[in-house]
Amino acid sequence: MFMEGGDAYLIKLSEELRLRRHSAQTQKVYISILKNFLNSGCSARDFLLRYSDKSNSTMRTVYFALKFFHENVLKQPFHDELPLAKGTGKLPQVLNREEINRLFDVTLNLKHRLVLMLLYYTGIRLSELLSLKWEDFDFERGTIHLKTTKGSKDRIVFLHERLSGIINAFNLRKEGLVFMSNLGKKYNKRSIQMIVKAAAIKAGINKRVTPHTLRHSFATHLLEAGADIRSIQALLGHKDLKTTQIYTHVANKDIKKLAELL
Repeated sequence: MFMEGGDAYLIKLSEELRLRRHSAQTQKVYISILKNFLNSGCSARDFLLRYSDKSNSTMRTVYFALKFFHENVLKQPFHDELPLAKGTGKLPQVLNREEINRLFDVTLNLKHRLVLMLLYYTGIRLSELLSLKWEDFDFERGTIHLKTTKGSKDRIVFLHERLSGIINAFNLRKEGLVFMSNLGKKYNKRSIQMIVKAAAIKAGINKRVTPHTLRHSFATHLLEAGADIRSIQALLGHKDLKTTQIYTHVANKDIKKLAELL
């Protein structure tokens, strides 16, 4: 049964999310979670237990949605220390440079190739790619100004010469959003995911390849080439250095050195 005042709670939740400038996607997800929570009649702990067989990411999202609701809508302290699942210890999937180049080479559609190259040469998130505008590019300075980011914190990333090269060679620069369909509609997440998946299949890559795989590869290759971990943190837009340090376990720079000892 929908708890008393449910509609009012959702309206208040929407207002609080907007006031704190959470992204449209976060607003949509939190409202959906809280609508289910209010309908469930469960305690916060019991509601989270319904997601115990889901991914760590899903459980964390539900947890923080509940925490936000209690603290900012109900104005109540959130005492429940809900049992977030421990990490599985899995390392991110990374492509090697030869596989990255194969992705580009087999993708003849220029717009699709630009998708792949932007994901890899900037390390941006899928949501950031979808919001990217041509006005964000500074070709003279060789930078891209990301304005729609996780946590609503702007950041600057470099504009790789291979990116500027393909953009200028094929006169791809226009105005507004970089990725629009032929019908004039904004690309959605599913479209980008399918572009990446199709390229990986065509390139004969047996690994599971997603847009985030290219972000992982970007960070790992920079680290292997000697880039400072804090510089990589800034490029990725990670708030906590610990998040970036996962790539130290993936990079094979030090592993190669150990192999040379034998």
